[in-house]
Amino acid sequence: MAENSVIPVLHNVSSVQRVTDAARLAYTLGYEVLVITKAYGGAAQSGVPEAMRLALRGGRSLIVLPGLEDAVELLSPDRVVLVSRDYARSLIDPLKPGASGGRLMLVVSGGEPEFTAAEAKLGEPVYFEGVEGKLGALAELSLLLYAYRRVGKR
Repeated sequence: MAENSVIPVLHNVSSVQRVTDAARLAYTLGYEVLVITKAYGGAAQSGVPEAMRLALRGGRSLIVLPGLEDAVELLSPDRVVLVSRDYARSLIDPLKPGASGGRLMLVVSGGEPEFTAAEAKLGEPVYFEGVEGKLGALAELSLLLYAYRRVGKR
């Protein structure tokens, strides 16, 4: 991965459709890699193989790991941002991504609860300014990945 790159992560997911949609989104926007952590049920059995097919077809990479801790440890990002309405310490404007410098891991949760207290401590929990409820994993991922794509940080 490039020195100044964004690493999209879909965490805690059981939905086949959510996994395949996240893969389509990341790869269509030009991201080289998608990380999936804590996939279970249909996501693990059917979603991950389908996402792998999409990755291989497009010359991209898919990394599947058992937990968020593993992703942080193995990929060594310079900054970890967790999109979490429950734990948010600050609000961000998704249309104005801040300077990340180095490798930025953007984590959205595909399930309920969003993150455990221990997982929330692995990074900086943020949420979107002006949004009153939870948007959902794909909407959150779409906003952030498109914004970072626009500023050339993929």
